[in-house]
Amino acid sequence: MSGSENLFLAAVLFQSTGTNHLIREIRPISGGDINEALKVTTDQHTYFVKWNTYSENLFERELHGLSLLRECGCVGVPQAYKHGQIGDRRYLVLEYLHPAPQKDHFWESFGQAIARLHQHTADYYGLDHDNHIGRLPQKNQPTSDWIDFFIENRLEVQIRLAHEKGLITTDLLESFEKLYGQLESLIPTEPASLLHGDLWGGNFMSGPGGEPYIYDPAVYYGHREMDLAFTRLFGGFEPAFYEAYDQQYPLEPGFEERADLYNLYPMLVHVNLFGPSYLTGIRRTLKLFL
Repeated sequence: MSGSENLFLAAVLFQSTGTNHLIREIRPISGGDINEALKVTTDQHTYFVKWNTYSENLFERELHGLSLLRECGCVGVPQAYKHGQIGDRRYLVLEYLHPAPQKDHFWESFGQAIARLHQHTADYYGLDHDNHIGRLPQKNQPTSDWIDFFIENRLEVQIRLAHEKGLITTDLLESFEKLYGQLESLIPTEPASLLHGDLWGGNFMSGPGGEPYIYDPAVYYGHREMDLAFTRLFGGFEPAFYEAYDQQYPLEPGFEERADLYNLYPMLVHVNLFGPSYLTGIRRTLKLFL
């Protein structure tokens, strides 16, 4: 790293912790497509620092989401120190999680932890502010009805964006309109649970002590099956995770079939982030339910 990078990181850590740090090592962290990410080892601690130059409130919202999850005390969540800005670079400083081999019964523990998270509820679906899913804005306008929230705050926002980009056609818009009329009969009523919001295989790890940790959230209060559907989108979660979850907080029958419905949202997000190749899966799901 250059001298200017060292000065930037030293200033970031001082703003975040209130103390001066002697930086001993800086290592780039791969895996994200949104921010620059670094493991920063100092004479006092090891930090995870990420930054970008384009988003005004991305890290503010992420810090708030991490704090909500951490306050729950249900599952491991990295400590968030501070977000801020130096020059044109906006940053977030987190605890660095040292990877460790999974402890015995890791997946059972993880499933139980997410079930406990989902037992923290609110009297509305949504959140008191909007946040982000990846680098896209995520609307969280509170409402008392899950179906309305799912349509207006999740599906329609992404559909409108994709339509503006010329990525989806009129026939697909018509298919979604037909689906909306069926959702009430397809989705069981559930309380508004505290959700991670982006719970795929890239957003958890085996951290200190071999315990499950989650990060990079898109937090809101929603239907708990949304989180579980996310875990199935790209795989990576063992059967013991679902078995332990269901023992702790049983699901209504038929979740496996409903999961594709919920995953229309992340698939639309992927259309808007990465292009129309994800439309094939969306069309397949719509065909299943129409």
